[in-house]
Amino acid sequence: MEQYNYKLEIEWPTRQRICVGIAKGLAFLHEESVLRMVHRDIKATNILLDADLTPKISDFGLARLHEEENTHIMTRVAGTIGYMAPEYVLYGYLTYKADVYSFGVLALEIVTGKNNMKYTPHDDCFCLLDWAVVLKQKGSLIDLVDPRLGSEFKKKEALRMIEIALLCTNESPVLRPVMSEVVNMLEGHTKTEEINVNVNTSEEENRFQALGGKLERMQSHEFERPDISINPASSSSNDLYPNSQISQKC
Repeated sequence: MEQYNYKLEIEWPTRQRICVGIAKGLAFLHEESVLRMVHRDIKATNILLDADLTPKISDFGLARLHEEENTHIMTRVAGTIGYMAPEYVLYGYLTYKADVYSFGVLALEIVTGKNNMKYTPHDDCFCLLDWAVVLKQKGSLIDLVDPRLGSEFKKKEALRMIEIALLCTNESPVLRPVMSEVVNMLEGHTKTEEINVNVNTSEEENRFQALGGKLERMQSHEFERPDISINPASSSSNDLYPNSQISQKC
């Protein structure tokens, strides 16, 4: 049977709607579901699009239930290179903010149409996220927008999505917003500069005590390194996952 490689170009309003849909799905998992959980593997290939291009979060094989009385989960590291939050990769420290970080990377990919780990505009930048930070310092974030969109996109919305993506990928989990805040920002109800991150002092003390104790055990050779299960990026193309459910249509 003859096969056809068909790639539907998604217009800007649909990309915006897909991004909002993913954010709402994560907000439900984190804040509204009876069984609240951290997905741990939010990425392009785990977002399915139905006939109406409505996004559905899939593949909960790495998901972990999150008990409200616990501030975090100490667990083995599992996920996909390029999407995992630094505190999770380095220390196995898992909270909802790990998914927020992954969402930020994915949102950036949706705007640009590029793969975070495969897009290297020059030798000084090792990934798309790194390039976004450089362009922010230069005041040229608009250069990140997928050139295939031409002029058919709303500049204000595109810049807002990029700003939100960078906010979600802050190195410190405390400075990342929760997903309900992300939804409000994406829909234009809240400005990014209006987000006030509430730092829970006791939670932060517990976090650093846990990390400190773990580092001490490592230094005294009493700590057994957790198993690490990492999925490499599976595309050799600069474009955003040509074999994924999203990228087939972006």
